[in-house]
Amino acid sequence: MKFAIEVRGLVKSYGEVRALDGVDLGAAPGTVLGLLGPNGAGKTTAVRVLSTLTRPDAGTARVLGLDVVADAPQVRERLSLTGQYAGLDAGLTGEQNLVLVARLLGASRRQARARAHELIERFELAHAATRPAGGYSGGMRRRLDLAASIVRRPEVLVLDEPTTGLDPTSRTGLWEVVRELVAQGTTVLLTTQYLEEADQLADAIAVVDQGRVIASGSPSQLKQAVGGLVLRMRPARPESLAQLADLADRSVGAAPRIEHDEVAVPVAHPGEATAVMARVVQAGADLASFGLHEPTLDEVFLTLTGHRTRSGAEQKEEVAA
Repeated sequence: MKFAIEVRGLVKSYGEVRALDGVDLGAAPGTVLGLLGPNGAGKTTAVRVLSTLTRPDAGTARVLGLDVVADAPQVRERLSLTGQYAGLDAGLTGEQNLVLVARLLGASRRQARARAHELIERFELAHAATRPAGGYSGGMRRRLDLAASIVRRPEVLVLDEPTTGLDPTSRTGLWEVVRELVAQGTTVLLTTQYLEEADQLADAIAVVDQGRVIASGSPSQLKQAVGGLVLRMRPARPESLAQLADLADRSVGAAPRIEHDEVAVPVAHPGEATAVMARVVQAGADLASFGLHEPTLDEVFLTLTGHRTRSGAEQKEEVAA
């Protein structure tokens, strides 16, 4: 298979810490590769190597067939990077920042202004286009930084936790932009701790922990690898949770879990879910809702790494901050 991004046996150490320990990755052209892992797993180091910002100690990394060490200048011409922190000129307005980037990339004045206006509208920054970027909120700075990364439509786009600090509406808007770019042929490497984001965007996922890839595949393949299904039942009355869990416990071998206002029952196959539901009906227990689900990516992540990703509450606190 031809890869737009290809990494083989990548090693990078900082003193006694081995940030990358033989990493293999591959992203087909026009797809999104999601790189998942807890803090300190090696995601940003991999991004820095692919972006020619850091030289690996061993192994190879290629972008569009170009070696990131031997062909670094050519790689930089064809790849765009958005890091975890906005790289803007605080003294320039939002529009001036984008015009500056476009001009540096070779656009004429007219082309630069047209592209800046297009991106200002696309990222919903028109109301602040003539204000200095230094006065932007964190979310606005993030959106402007993302806009700057696609002033020239890149062949490969590297997004290192791009939606950190964005509100849900802005996050959804970014997802739409990524989908549009991929539809036009751009290959995207996305690092994120938001499992919903990976599930929404990634064609393939590599889970990294302690500098190594510990699992890879499509979102569905990773869920299947964890195994099993989950029957979720929400009682009509919260006080019935314990009764519902007891009924489920007597129907299957795996212990049910009470999670907030519902009972989650691991089942090996749909037949076990049917047995649980039959016992619930016979007992006359009233349900507000029920359903059979695959494991979530969050459950996959926890199973593989022993860590949970950011909770919804933590994401909301991050945005509020």
